[in-house]
Amino acid sequence: MALSQEIIDEINLLALFNLESIQEGIKVHTQTNPQAAAAAERLFKKGIVTQQDGGYLTDLGIESAEHLQRLLLVLQ
Repeated sequence: MALSQEIIDEINLLALFNLESIQEGIKVHTQTNPQAAAAAERLFKKGIVTQQDGGYLTDLGIESAEHLQRLLLVLQ
């Protein structure tokens, strides 16, 4: 199973969240990085973040980011 560029962009964005402080969100600026902005919107539609431009992780987002960070630790 190959990963599409869209999924890779979503993974990269999800990896930016600080899980030590769930009160810390992110905001993606569409002019600065249109790929990240599109990824944020897709994550919003999937129920992983609270806003179309990032925001905070939802409960599903926290769980997903925890799994992602564990996977990244194993792969590094």
